[in-house]
Amino acid sequence: MRKTVPTPVCDPIPVAQYVRMSDDGQQFSIDNQKAAIQKYAEDHGFVIVQTYADAGKSGVVLNRREALRQLLDDVDRGNPGYKAILVYDVSRWGRFQNSDEAAHYEFLCTRSGIRLHYCAEQFANDDTPSSAILKSLKRSMAAEFSRELGIKVFEGKCRLVKLGFWVGAKAGYGYRRLMLSADGKRKQKLEDGDRKSLTTDRVTLALGPRKEVECVRRMFAMVLEHRHSRTEIARELNRDGNLSVS
Repeated sequence: MRKTVPTPVCDPIPVAQYVRMSDDGQQFSIDNQKAAIQKYAEDHGFVIVQTYADAGKSGVVLNRREALRQLLDDVDRGNPGYKAILVYDVSRWGRFQNSDEAAHYEFLCTRSGIRLHYCAEQFANDDTPSSAILKSLKRSMAAEFSRELGIKVFEGKCRLVKLGFWVGAKAGYGYRRLMLSADGKRKQKLEDGDRKSLTTDRVTLALGPRKEVECVRRMFAMVLEHRHSRTEIARELNRDGNLSVS
């Protein structure tokens, strides 16, 4: 009787995944990216052993992306414990304004024997001429998207300022942020760390506690009526205990 030789089962290849999201409102959230990457890993015989996640981080610069910096450091030191890195798409790796910067960081990984896989792209990252062209195009598109978005956001904020709305963060001393509905009705005062609830809401400034308002008016009076310098104003307020000023 002929014996059947079992087909050898290859052990899954250990890989890392890198995920990034600029803000909570994005369609491709961290969890969505992980789900797509997990499916890609299962289809290609990979097992994810390490996750690097930059949540709420812009893809334009590297400085504030701690996870990507850690990834590059682990790869550069050698033997990171995985053989490849899975990324959702080219834009998740970065929207660097100079597309060569994205290529450079990928090269650092490839040089150490760690290849990148873009799981949601329609091309394989296999160093073929067609792959190189498509990847370069995608990098340029990612950079251009970020540049155009930055212009639109800046212009939108300028318009809101001209309309009298507050687009900053914490209000100055003597003021509090007041949230308004789209039709201009008062909703509530925002405490430190609070954000408006709807994108159609607007924020303006309102007078803060009476003690703070009186202190601000007193400081202006010191300048206009008594010609006090900033140092003299600070000393007098500190002496009275109304406000600690340095």
